[in-house]
Amino acid sequence: MNSQFGLASVWSQGDIVIRSVAVLLLLMSLASWMVIIIKSLDLLRYKKIARHADGFWHAKDLAAGLASLGSDPTNPYRQMVEQGCEATTHHRDTPTQLRDTLDKSDWVSRSLSQAIDEFTTHLQSGMAILASVGSTAPFVGLFGTVWGIYHALLSIGAAGAATIDKVAGPVGESLIMTALGLAVAIPAVLGYNALVRGNKGVLHKVNRFAHDLHAYFVTGARVSAGSPAKMSHAPVDTHI
Repeated sequence: MNSQFGLASVWSQGDIVIRSVAVLLLLMSLASWMVIIIKSLDLLRYKKIARHADGFWHAKDLAAGLASLGSDPTNPYRQMVEQGCEATTHHRDTPTQLRDTLDKSDWVSRSLSQAIDEFTTHLQSGMAILASVGSTAPFVGLFGTVWGIYHALLSIGAAGAATIDKVAGPVGESLIMTALGLAVAIPAVLGYNALVRGNKGVLHKVNRFAHDLHAYFVTGARVSAGSPAKMSHAPVDTHI
C-alpha cells in the first residue's frame, strides 16, 4: 500500500468531524482500558482478601478475629465485622422502646446489608463506562464512516473521476472508522462480561461471610456445615 493511504491519510485529509470522531474513539478506548485494568486489580485484591477471611473464624475471640482481618479500611470483611459490632452495641444500649420495635436479628441484618450494599456500589463503579463504550463505540465509528464516505464522494464528483481506483482509496479509508469503533467496543464488552462474572464471585463470598457473621452476632455461633466455630461474646462491647 502507498503511504498516502491508511490512518495517517485519514487523519491528514479528514475534516474536523473525522478528527473529532477519531479523538473520541481514542478517549473511549483509554477510559475502558483504565477501568478494565483498575477493576481487575481490585478483583485480584478482593480474592486475596477472601482467601484470608476464613482465618477470622479460627481466632480465639472477636477482637483477635478483627485483628486478623488487617487494618485496611476498604476490606469488606472488616467493614462488616465493625458494622455488626456497632449494631450489637447500639441495640444493647438503646432504650427499651426502640429494642422492642426492632429485634436484635433484624437490627444486625440491616447493618450488614448496608455494608454489603456499600461494597457492591464500590465494586460496580466504573462498569457503566464499559457498558456505554461497548454499546456506543460501533455507532460512533459508523458515523465517522458515513461522514467520510459522504465527503469522499463529493470530492470524487467534483473532480469528475469515478473510476474504481479513485473511489476505492477514499471509501476504504472511511471504513477504517468503523473498524476503529469495533476495536474500541470489543475489549469493552469482553472486559465488562469478565468483570461482572468476577464481581459475582466476590459478592457470593462476601454474602456467605455476612450470613455466618449474622448468625454469630445473634446466636454466638457461626452457621456452617460441619464447622461449629464459636467465639467469645465479650469483645463485642465498645472496646472494639
